[in-house]
Amino acid sequence: MKTRLYTSVIIVLILALAFILKMLVSNYFFDVLILAVTCFACYETSKLFKKMGKFNDTIMSIVAPAVLMLVMLICLAFDATLGLIYTLVICVATIVVLFGLTFVLSLLRRKTTKNEMRARLMDKSMTVEKYSLVKSLNTAVVFVYPAFLLLFLTLINHFEDMTTTFSALTDFNGWVSFIVLLFAFLIPIFTDTFAYLMGGLFEGKKLAPKISPNKTISGAVGGLLWCVLLCVAIFYILSSIPSVATILSDAGIVVWKVIIIAFIGSIISQLGDLFESYLKRSANVKDSGNIFPGHGGMLDRFDSYIFVAPFIFIAFSILFVVL
Repeated sequence: MKTRLYTSVIIVLILALAFILKMLVSNYFFDVLILAVTCFACYETSKLFKKMGKFNDTIMSIVAPAVLMLVMLICLAFDATLGLIYTLVICVATIVVLFGLTFVLSLLRRKTTKNEMRARLMDKSMTVEKYSLVKSLNTAVVFVYPAFLLLFLTLINHFEDMTTTFSALTDFNGWVSFIVLLFAFLIPIFTDTFAYLMGGLFEGKKLAPKISPNKTISGAVGGLLWCVLLCVAIFYILSSIPSVATILSDAGIVVWKVIIIAFIGSIISQLGDLFESYLKRSANVKDSGNIFPGHGGMLDRFDSYIFVAPFIFIAFSILFVVL
């Protein structure tokens, strides 16, 4: 328990430092954190897939997030010309290109690929071309989950740079992206923490015993309710600061919208957690890794964000567009 607590404190301190550097120095400090998280998560996902029998290219899985983030940042730098829709289209096109590159590299390294096939005791009817195609498709899944979905945090981090799409987001000096990122990170934290506490306190019927035996319905409901309550509390704390209250008002962030976003976000957070538990169950492992003592791997800590990040981005995008 102490190890888990100490690790949690360190994670929170690193996250707090990233927020501070974002506001005082540059958004790119937060991008570095997002990239590190995503690369580790992709590495662990690649390993899980291999244990499930879904052979893939681990190196390309690690490289892909860096390429995708670079493409995102370049597109954001040319936001006046491209806009959000084209940025997303270019990102999807990049994933397709990375898939094609993975396939070609597997074919070019024909000898290595054949050795892989022999090591995996592949059926003799399996050709190098077919093996390479399946391997590339499995790797492309990693490009999407968790890479592309987690990198929506980068788009949130640069909300104010997308002035072509969100014309109302001007002269906020980074505060809008700070607030949205804050909720994006707090929703899974509140949900996970209080689901654990309420589940331990009330126990009761299991939520999904075949996928995650320790999760209970009482924990899921408790995590949901506490998440909404605490997000509302955070909103009112921010609103008590006159300058921030003005920003919230001008950005159209009001309490009833926070309640809806926190409610749906908490549900999505728990679904993300359950999905990763399903992957671990399929791979027959307890944790995705061991980078965090007492917590497991990077994927174990950030599984909820994989689905929450795109939801938060879409939810606030709709909010900002209708301003």
